[in-house]
Amino acid sequence: MSAGSPFVSDVPAAQAHTAWREARAAAGCPPRVGVVGVPVGEAVGRVTAAPVWARRSSPAFDSSGMDGIAVRAADTVGAAETTPVLLTDFAVVDTGDPLPVGYDAVVMREHVHRVGDAAEVRAAVPPYQHVRSIGEDISTAELLLPEGHRLRPVDVAACAAAGVTELAVRRAPVVAVIPTGDEIRPIGATLEPGDILDTNSLMLAAQAREAGCEAHVTDIVRDDPSAITDAVRAGAATADLVLLIAGSSAGRDDYTARVVAGAGTLAVHGVAVRPGHPVVLGVVDATPVVGVPGYPVSAALTFDIFAAPLLAELEGAAPRERPSTTAHLARKLPSAIGMDDWVRVRLGRVRDRVVATPLPRGAGVLTSLMRADGLLVVPSGVEGHHAGEEVRVELLRGLGEIDRTIVAIGSHDLVLDLAASALRATDPLVTLASSNVGSLGGLVALRDGLCHLAGSHLLDPATGEYTLPYVDKLLGDDIAVIRLVHRDQGLIVAPGNPLELAKIDDLTRPGLRYVNRQRGAGTRVLLDHELARRDIDPADVPGYPREEHTHLAVAAAVAAGRADAGLGILAAARAFGLDFVPVTQEPYDLVLRTESLTDDRLAPLWTLLDAQAFRDEVESLGGYSCAETGRRVR
Repeated sequence: MSAGSPFVSDVPAAQAHTAWREARAAAGCPPRVGVVGVPVGEAVGRVTAAPVWARRSSPAFDSSGMDGIAVRAADTVGAAETTPVLLTDFAVVDTGDPLPVGYDAVVMREHVHRVGDAAEVRAAVPPYQHVRSIGEDISTAELLLPEGHRLRPVDVAACAAAGVTELAVRRAPVVAVIPTGDEIRPIGATLEPGDILDTNSLMLAAQAREAGCEAHVTDIVRDDPSAITDAVRAGAATADLVLLIAGSSAGRDDYTARVVAGAGTLAVHGVAVRPGHPVVLGVVDATPVVGVPGYPVSAALTFDIFAAPLLAELEGAAPRERPSTTAHLARKLPSAIGMDDWVRVRLGRVRDRVVATPLPRGAGVLTSLMRADGLLVVPSGVEGHHAGEEVRVELLRGLGEIDRTIVAIGSHDLVLDLAASALRATDPLVTLASSNVGSLGGLVALRDGLCHLAGSHLLDPATGEYTLPYVDKLLGDDIAVIRLVHRDQGLIVAPGNPLELAKIDDLTRPGLRYVNRQRGAGTRVLLDHELARRDIDPADVPGYPREEHTHLAVAAAVAAGRADAGLGILAAARAFGLDFVPVTQEPYDLVLRTESLTDDRLAPLWTLLDAQAFRDEVESLGGYSCAETGRRVR
């Protein structure tokens, strides 16, 4: 690949690792970081650079393992409940005391009956009962730890017990994080249109420190090849790994690949992973360099896939592995052939099986990583998975936490977000994980045993009823329906309603930009019903095909000026300071299997819905009525 090449390849991940490793070796990159001596009490998290041998035994002497009396075992022969033995030759000992010379066993204090100055023993004891022999735990010259072991608290305690006061360990690798871009601004800066906060540096430096490294973030470097080259060379002179943020793709101001190629060796530009495809791997001045994509999810996963294994290798340790589990997908997961697809998922246990719900997959959706309980990799040769299919998931949270997660799938509503926060504040072990797939998608997920709750406000045009007709058609008997709220639905419009929209009929105005909800969403069904009542063809609504998956996303589009109107709830309009044209008030319900009403996992939610303080907080959002909150309607 030439230094000026703008093209991004599709190198398989394993091949990319190999090419980068070969480039590092050819450039003379040190295979390991240096060795330092540290006091044993400061060594946790570091990696041993040499075997650790015991310098003393532990215990260093025969000691009592119990509070009691030290005796000669032979003196207790024949002792029994009916034929006790009275001892006058013994020594009182406490746990940890050296075993007095001449004695070879200990009788627990609870089993000793004192008779004046004598001790009555009612059971014979074998030699060395309740005695910790010298070297029972550790023997002098025993191998305690091999080279390449990452030290834990128990390890340093064992080393100290064995007389080791200082350990030879690999020093912490140093990572230089270099943000680039004319549009990038420091955290806390006032932003103008087009500006972007430098959150990637904050995240990558934290990831490096979490991996046990020392991380330094430079000032933001402007989009200038010469300035970027200088920054990379300066970083390479002091660090063991350089992370160069943004500029790794093929845009006009994407200079990372040509800078690395011009200043050193460009091993790979473009890896067949998603997100993170345009990653750059190379070497400058005998220091590995990773060109990290600018999208935050791509940046985070690039660190996990490429930087973390290298940093472990520099310390001579095995890469840290997360535990994994099998899970069943809550909905269909398509994937493009030719790339390893890293998908963030939420997890919960439903009917004795773990359920994985994919989160939004955009490379810029940082909150999808924040909310993720696990990572699912769809290999490059697989087109995706069907709903209900079993998959392997790498865990970002413990299974114990996942077992206490309430899985809600269906229509989006801010009350569920508020409930999730309130539940966690009351009990940190309780999680409410809601996934927004629309009312119909939630009912289907409940039918298929993939969630505990389905949030629904699905209008049946034929009867005018909400949700219950669909429950009858899809779910049948043994289903409970709990009223969550009544809420106001209407047109979300710009402040002041500049287009003076007053009713659904106004959505057909030429040039108007409407933003819709996805198919299967209750709000989409409501709009279609209102259009049908007026004999309006959806094709006559400009923007009808454009879809968003939440009320907040609809409001965000209007607030950003990318749309003129969208149907949604009043609370979403208020959240963005927008105006609202009322259309209807509708019930929003929670649908679940009857047996789940007594499930301990859901009990905190029912308690919350009964709390007046929570109801007051919901109504303060605007557009909500909690008059029937918690009432069972089916």
